[in-house]
Amino acid sequence: MPLIFLLVLAGGGAIARAQNPTSATNPYYGSVTVEPVTGTPLKLSLDDAVHRGLTNNLGLKEAENAEKSLHGEKNEVEQVFLPTITFGGDTGYYMHDLAALGFNNRTIKEFSSVFPGGKTPNISPVVRDTLTDGKLQFTQVLFSAPAIAAFKAAAAAEHSSYYARMTARGEVVQQVATAYLRAIADASEVENNQALLAQDRVQEEHEHEAHVAGTAANLDELRAKVQLQTQQQALLAAQNQQAKDLILLKREIGVDPAQEITLTDKAPYSDLAAQTPEELRALAYKSRQDYQNLQNQVVVYKALHSSARAERLPTLTFYSYYQTSTVTTVNTHGNFIAMGQLTFPIFREAQVRGDERVSQANVENITAELDELRSHIDEQLRAATLDVNANARLVEVAKSNVDLATRALSDETDRVNAGVDDNLPLVTAQATLASAQANLVESLYQYNVSKLALARSAGVLEQQYRAYLGE
Repeated sequence: MPLIFLLVLAGGGAIARAQNPTSATNPYYGSVTVEPVTGTPLKLSLDDAVHRGLTNNLGLKEAENAEKSLHGEKNEVEQVFLPTITFGGDTGYYMHDLAALGFNNRTIKEFSSVFPGGKTPNISPVVRDTLTDGKLQFTQVLFSAPAIAAFKAAAAAEHSSYYARMTARGEVVQQVATAYLRAIADASEVENNQALLAQDRVQEEHEHEAHVAGTAANLDELRAKVQLQTQQQALLAAQNQQAKDLILLKREIGVDPAQEITLTDKAPYSDLAAQTPEELRALAYKSRQDYQNLQNQVVVYKALHSSARAERLPTLTFYSYYQTSTVTTVNTHGNFIAMGQLTFPIFREAQVRGDERVSQANVENITAELDELRSHIDEQLRAATLDVNANARLVEVAKSNVDLATRALSDETDRVNAGVDDNLPLVTAQATLASAQANLVESLYQYNVSKLALARSAGVLEQQYRAYLGE
């Protein structure tokens, strides 16, 4: 019985995966590149990126191919109950040694009475003939309890592969959306560093002119130059990180790494409507594909257990054939047979009991996994909700810090221009603002990622990622 389809049941995947930016260990970091590089920058929105990921991502391709493979395994199981019709034919020239077959002269003389006049004909010990033969066979299993149970298992396993593919789609949406948001955050970081660099350049020029005019010490000019070069380093690091994160995004969605892309969406920000743990749990049990997958695996293993228990039952098979044969110039003649075969297993108790116990253990294991997944879903939803709430508060604090740091920098600039302070407090205020802006960018990124994780935990990421992120 072909039951290889069970090997692909593990394709459901987990909600949480180790972050490793190589497709060798995580296929969701790879893709099938289908478009050549062009000289025109590719404008890419978040929706476009997700669509490309669902079309080209390597991890999803593997899940889709696993589903196709499992469908083929199910067809093999179906064949057990379908008629098997075969036709064979051959023709050939044959030479027979009668002596080797036991027909010598003495044997032939014993049959002399059947010949006219009682005389035996002169028969050559070697005869030749041309034989043309054709045979049409028909076989069908009418009843086999193990085969029936295996077919039920195959159908449930096919459903499991569907849910495994849908789980993979959710994984692709999460990976691609996270990479896109990371690239947006990188772009904001680069913009912040560019603005601070321009400000530091103006400040350095101002201190240089003041030093030349004799109104500022050389130390003030040196501090301004150090700050300018430090900011140049920060900008280079931010640009390098942005370039690497864009390469990872392109690898996930099937865009050649050499293709230049332009992200058209800005970092989304919106408050998320509150949902109770009970509402989220009910939504997850209804929508999560890995949960549906495991439920189908329970059906699979229960069917296999039934198949093992059914090995004690008889098997009924129908068999028939029609055959025609033509020997040299003799007229063609045919023969036909139709029969039913009932097979009873007399004694295979050790094997049957062994198969039954193994399948029962598998049923108990998968049932325990399903129970554990229910608890794990509740844990994931509660943890994701806590992350969303905490990150929402962190965003508010980060926005407030940016406002305060901006006011502090403005006040300090006025004090320096009025000659009350030197430029050291000003440089400190600039650094404080840069840090506050970077924290805001990172907090907003973490908030959006946590909302994606909550949508994934609830099983609605692919359909509602836009609603969770907001515009």
